[in-house]
Amino acid sequence: MSQYKWAPLPVVVLLFTIAVAPLFISGYSAVTHAESSLAAGDYSAASSAYARAAQSLFWRRDLWEQAGIYAALSGDYPNALLYLGKQPLQSEDGWVWLATAQLQMREIQPAFASCTSGLKVFDSARLYRLLAFIHRSQKDWNAEREALQNQIRLDGSEAYAHYRLGLLLMLFSADPARKELKTASSLNPEVDSAVQTLDAALALSAIQPDESQQNLIRGRALGLVQEWDLAFVAFSQAVAMDEKNAEAWAWLGEAKQQLGQDGSVELDLALRLDHTSANVRALRGLYWNRQNRYEQALAEYLLAAEFEPENSRWWVSIGEAHANLGDLTAALDAYQHAVELTPGEAEYWRQLAVFCAERSAYVEEIGLPAAQQAQALAPNDPAVLDALGFAYLASGRYTNAEQNLQKALEIAPDYFPASLHLALTYLAQGKQSSAFNTLVHVRDSDSSGVYAEAARQLLERYFP
Repeated sequence: MSQYKWAPLPVVVLLFTIAVAPLFISGYSAVTHAESSLAAGDYSAASSAYARAAQSLFWRRDLWEQAGIYAALSGDYPNALLYLGKQPLQSEDGWVWLATAQLQMREIQPAFASCTSGLKVFDSARLYRLLAFIHRSQKDWNAEREALQNQIRLDGSEAYAHYRLGLLLMLFSADPARKELKTASSLNPEVDSAVQTLDAALALSAIQPDESQQNLIRGRALGLVQEWDLAFVAFSQAVAMDEKNAEAWAWLGEAKQQLGQDGSVELDLALRLDHTSANVRALRGLYWNRQNRYEQALAEYLLAAEFEPENSRWWVSIGEAHANLGDLTAALDAYQHAVELTPGEAEYWRQLAVFCAERSAYVEEIGLPAAQQAQALAPNDPAVLDALGFAYLASGRYTNAEQNLQKALEIAPDYFPASLHLALTYLAQGKQSSAFNTLVHVRDSDSSGVYAEAARQLLERYFP
């Protein structure tokens, strides 16, 4: 007979309850705390509370997932990855925030795996959006297009998805591209200007019998809206379809420069193919200008103007080259000639005004009247209002400068040249606090980095 005596069942239950009751109480208390933190909008505290609850209520597989989701929402991506890896994910949110946290930690391949795994369970617009981003970062345009099409199939409310899909479709088919771009414009009027540029290019390319020329036109439009990766693809397609298309080679060289490459080989080939092309000469001038080889740039622009003497753009470039060489009189003559050729276009009046303001030359006699004429032609153009404000600043009329620069920013809050000129206007008036705040805004908001760097330099100079 056994020597051991088993405790009665009620005693065992009582002992077990005494042992685990604190865990239950602690766990449910943590859940309550998490819910209170969520109500207060404190995602970090909610994440920590859910993690504590998950340790106590070990059978609740959803708690680690909640801890991970709210860690990601609070920006704590390392803990988000830790918590979301504790248990198999059960929700769409879990997969979305796992992939998001991985992307934030620059774990591209794991994020791709998370998206594809999540999509096996959930037909999710948000996962397709993340997948499109991953493909875009890897320049897999076909895969990005497919992901965007699936995202829109599930949720067609996001303007950017339609806009981006429209851009990608420009590389393949005009009509579907126009449809997506117009949908983007209807959802977000802020893209109207870019959509109009792209739509005009698509309409023009549609009537070209030559496929190489069609791709050239589309590529130029993509470059105009700063989509140089896609422009590069379009120009590459153009030269593949016609290896003697000089302008396509020149634009391919420009796209390479925009993407941080050299591009001179393509520009030299373009010149050999057609040395009388104004566009080839102008793009070569732009190349030399970036190399600070202003004499070579001037020579190219002069040839462009010789081939197309009525094109104001070449005369503006000639003016810029003369100014860079220090010949302000010749520069002024070129800018004024551009205005004489197209007196009804605000842009050339604006460039004349900016030249005078930047060089502090002929501001009263020519620069300010030019800016006023530009404003009369385009009263609500933020670039024109910026030029007018800049001219007023250069002439010492600080109140007028401030008014016009503020108006420009009311129309286009992220037009950073106007913000920089406004900061300089504040400094001229002794409004140090306003200048500081404006420069900090530019430094922290400009994703391109160009104006952010200018803001940083001004901050270092005036607020060391």
